[in-house]
Amino acid sequence: MTAPYARSDEPELVQLLTPEGERREHPDYAFDLDDDAIKGFYHDLVMTRRIDTEAFMLQRQGELGIWASLLGQEAAQIGSGRALRKQDYVFPTYREHGVAWCRGVDPLALIGLFRGVDHGNWDPAEFGFHLYTIVIGAQTLHATGYAMGVQRDGLVGTNDAERDTAVVAYLGDGATSQGDVNEAFIFSTVFNAPVVFFIQNNQWAISEPIEKQSRIPLYRRASGFGFPGVRVDGNDVLATYAVTKAALQQARDGGGPVLVEAFTYRMGAHTTNDDPTRYRLTDELEHWKLKDPLARVKAYLVRNGLADEAFFEQVEADADTLAEHLRSSTRAMPDPDPAKIFDLVYQEQTPELVEQKEWFVKYHASFAAQAEVH
Repeated sequence: MTAPYARSDEPELVQLLTPEGERREHPDYAFDLDDDAIKGFYHDLVMTRRIDTEAFMLQRQGELGIWASLLGQEAAQIGSGRALRKQDYVFPTYREHGVAWCRGVDPLALIGLFRGVDHGNWDPAEFGFHLYTIVIGAQTLHATGYAMGVQRDGLVGTNDAERDTAVVAYLGDGATSQGDVNEAFIFSTVFNAPVVFFIQNNQWAISEPIEKQSRIPLYRRASGFGFPGVRVDGNDVLATYAVTKAALQQARDGGGPVLVEAFTYRMGAHTTNDDPTRYRLTDELEHWKLKDPLARVKAYLVRNGLADEAFFEQVEADADTLAEHLRSSTRAMPDPDPAKIFDLVYQEQTPELVEQKEWFVKYHASFAAQAEVH
């Protein structure tokens, strides 16, 4: 396969749909799906934003301990998520709620994690979507190791579309400063691992702006490690789909790692524990609102007469139904069994562990007994 990343005249940012909803052509990347697929993408974008909005509100109502919002990054996640094949495997960080949606993970499983009632209530093998990783950048090493395993299992470069596999590591711009990430870059390129590093450059590593993190565009860092990189408009769901699809295919074909930098913006706080008004200007947020990933797809559909008002009303109705389901189901989640940690941490239950668990169960029950007395 000829890698489309080395053109000397390549524009720095691949864009196929402008903020005004106009289609653009690119010499190396093309969106090869029809308009019905774009309507499906719009549905995904709206549903993902509603999941995020509802989870944010649930946290504010005291139902969740914390929430990491993806507001503004929906296109980067839906575009890349829809480019995946079933056999591909994802190593997310902690805000890939849109990618989880694309992989079929129940949003309630994500919410349960942030509510603190489980440790990640989905089967990674079933969905090809690993558990969230809170440690910044650690998942890039996990992804590289997994990709090397895929390579050694003979699941790369066989020309069998049902067999060849790629691995994706999602990370933020701040994670690129971590040692783990740089080690992952080295291992992946030396061993030609079939891994795509998908950076969501949302401009802020909590309160640290991107200009204080790197002197060059992040995608150019890949060249220093010896593999290709490309920057895509992260608010353009068509472009992120096309670019990620090409990167995944290169990895599946045995072409080694690719770095994709999705240039986007975090419109909300880093997490619900953060206050972005203390470190960034309102004008900056207003500037990026004009590039809203949902608005540009809707503009395209309306401008070209591809969707009527009934379509948009149905999408909103679907989102309302999902929102009500998330609210009622979250409040109905049972409290976790504190003693279950003994069953999950250790593979074997030694007599000492059994004794410790029995003591802990009695100790915990004593609080309930005291509450009844008072």
